[in-house]
Amino acid sequence: MDQMDQMDWHAAKALLEWQMEMGVDAAICDAPVDRFAAEAELRAQHAARAQSSGVAQAGPVPKVEEVDPVAEAQALAAGAQDLDGLRAALAGFEHCQLKKGARNLVFADGAPGARVMLVGEAPGRDEDLQGKPFVGQAGQLLDRMLAAVGLSRVDSVYITNVLPWRPPQNRDPKPDEIAMLIPFLQRHIALVNPDVLVIMGNTSAQALLGRRGITRLRGQWQEAAGRPALPMLHPAYLLRTPGAKREAWADLLALQAKLRTLT
Repeated sequence: MDQMDQMDWHAAKALLEWQMEMGVDAAICDAPVDRFAAEAELRAQHAARAQSSGVAQAGPVPKVEEVDPVAEAQALAAGAQDLDGLRAALAGFEHCQLKKGARNLVFADGAPGARVMLVGEAPGRDEDLQGKPFVGQAGQLLDRMLAAVGLSRVDSVYITNVLPWRPPQNRDPKPDEIAMLIPFLQRHIALVNPDVLVIMGNTSAQALLGRRGITRLRGQWQEAAGRPALPMLHPAYLLRTPGAKREAWADLLALQAKLRTLT
């Protein structure tokens, strides 16, 4: 008897969850599939059917019209009139493959209408499990950082990410994934309408500023989505590089000062 036949339901479930945790996001066959050969075979079958029926072959098998995911994202995002509508639009967006491997849509946390909107990169394991951004160790550090300058996600900070779904094995987001989700992020910012944006990490800088190199960009005020934006080091980076907390503290003080001047 095959080993899988002897495995009970609980063991099989545990094995599947472990594979998902390791980043498996698709089931594959025992042997590779040549998609080009499959398409050629389909064309041959189409030609044979046309010939047997006495109908002249009109040309190649028509292809299904490809959908532009960026254009569809733009249309869905533009149609969202409030945050609930935007969340629903994101949940209904089917062109990002990350959605298939994620447990939850990680939309946002914090106070809608807050003066500060913080944009992170992508959910990690804890965020994927809880459906909220910045809830793991990096999120706990972020909360302490905000509290040090009198800010809190409870009443004065709104938090989201560029990507609402966790990439497998926490890999860096791909350019096409960022491109198709930027329209949702831009609409998100417009609906929250913060006074200041805080851009945390390289992925956020790429999405909102079109630039990477957060260690060079940090601490320098920019403009993004029509408002002041401050690039900062990601809390996950600070956990790996404690010596960089000095720069993060300087950036927090700059944020605090900017809010005072805007008031």
